[in-house]
Amino acid sequence: MDKLKAFESFVSVATRGSLTAAAKAEGVAPAIMGRRLDALEEHLGVKLLVRTTRRISLTHEGAAFLEDCQRLLSDVANAEASVSAGGVKATGHLRITAPAGFGRRHVAPLVPRFRSAHPDVTISLNLSDRVVDLAGEGYDCAVRVGDLPDSSLVSVRLADNRRLCVATPAYLQRRGTPQHPSDLLHHDCLTLSSEASQTRGWAFRMPADGGGTEVVFLKPGGPLDCSDGQVLHDWCLAGYGIAWRSTWEVEAEIAAQRLVPVLEDFAAPPNGIFVVFPQRKHMPLRVRLWIEFLKHHYAQPAFWKGT
Repeated sequence: MDKLKAFESFVSVATRGSLTAAAKAEGVAPAIMGRRLDALEEHLGVKLLVRTTRRISLTHEGAAFLEDCQRLLSDVANAEASVSAGGVKATGHLRITAPAGFGRRHVAPLVPRFRSAHPDVTISLNLSDRVVDLAGEGYDCAVRVGDLPDSSLVSVRLADNRRLCVATPAYLQRRGTPQHPSDLLHHDCLTLSSEASQTRGWAFRMPADGGGTEVVFLKPGGPLDCSDGQVLHDWCLAGYGIAWRSTWEVEAEIAAQRLVPVLEDFAAPPNGIFVVFPQRKHMPLRVRLWIEFLKHHYAQPAFWKGT
C-alpha cells in the first residue's frame, strides 16, 4: 500500500463526503478510491469512515486521524516546496484574514515585518469577525481563534489560547478576591451583551458528580455589559469589575501586573490559535513562508507579553 497516496485519498473522501467526488477530482474510478480506503483501514485496524449508499461520515477515530493526515500532508508539501524552491524568492500577492480584535494586536504588527523580509510580496490583510470563505473569496489563509468547525480546510495549530477571569489589583483590594466561581454572584462582572455571539457564558472546569471534572458555563451579571470585547477590556483595566478574557488579549497586562488572574484553578482547558488554508497540491512559497513566520513568533512566550 502506498501510504501517502492512501492518506491523500482518505482526506479527499472525508472532506468531500463522497467517494465519487473524490475519485472525480483525482481522475480515477470510485472503486479504486474504495480499495485504497479498505487497505488503509485494514492496515490501521480501525474503521475510519462509515459508508452507506447515501452518505459518508467519519468515525471518532476517523475524525482524529483526518486532522493528523492533513497536518502530515501539509508538512510533506512544505518539505517539497523548501527543496524545490531553492534560492527562489517569494513573490506575488498574499491575501490574509483574521478576527478583528486578535488581528489588530497579533497579526497586523507582523505583516510589515514579514514584507521587510520578503519585499517582492505584496499583502492584503482583512480583519473581520465573520468566518470568511477562503476559497470563495480568494484568500490564501486565515488566522482563527477557538474551536474550529468541521471543514475541508487544512489547519495548523500555532498556539494555545486560554480564557481567564481578570481584574485590577485595586478592584480586588476593594471588593475581595473570588475563591470559587459561585463568588462571582457578589462581584461586578463585565459581560458581553446578549446581542454578542458569546451566548454560553463563562467556562469553568468544575468537579463532576461521577468524579473527575467537567466544563460548566456560568452567566454572571453586573452593572455593565457591552457587545464589544475591547470595551470590556478597557473597563476592566479601569477597575470597573472582573472580565473573562483571552490570554492573547490580557497576557501583557498580567505580565505588567496591571491585571491579576483570578479563579485560575477553575480555568477551562485551552482552545487553540490556528492558521487555516485550502488544500493545495503546491502551496505558493509566500504562503508557506508566512505560516512559518507566524509559527516562529507565536511559539515565543515573550511575543504574547509584548516584550
